[in-house]
This record gives sequence, structure tokens and C-alpha cells, in this order.
Amino acid sequence: MCRNITVLRGLEPAATAEEIEAAARQYVRKVSGVQSVSDATREPFEQAVAEVAAITTRLLDELPARRNPPPTVPPLRRPEVRARIAGRS
Repeated sequence: MCRNITVLRGLEPAATAEEIEAAARQYVRKVSGVQSVSDATREPFEQAVAEVAAITTRLLDELPARRNPPPTVPPLRRPEVRARIAGRS
């Protein structure tokens, strides 16, 4: 299991589309070995991210609720990560 992908099931409030897409992107990066998307890899990479995100959304919608929240806070909910992302824009 990739340590960079956090548990999204059981979050309050529920995982956002942005969080699901970020997890999908991490997964696709990990399994493909593509860290930097080029023109040659962009289309298949982005298609894979979209498909994994859609499946993840469906999975989270269909699973029963968790009894306890996940043990870690997703990166996009951490102020220091949000600040770092805002600094890149």
C-alpha cells in the first residue's frame, strides 16, 4: 500500500471531489511510475486518474459508514499543505 494515499472513508465532512482526485492521482503515479506528466503520457495518465476517481467515488458512496474516523487527516485538509499549494498558484 502506498503510504502517501490517505483513507478517505469515514471523513467528516465526507471526502471532496478534490480529495478523491488527489488520491487517484497519487495511485496512478505510483503504479505507473510517472511522476512528471509529459505530452506523451498526459492523455493516458489523465484518463486513468479520471477512471480511478470515478470508481473511488462510487466505492465510497456504496460502503457502509465507518465506526471511527480515519487515523490520519488527508493532506488537503492540513493548513500547511493548503498554504504550500496556494503559494504555487
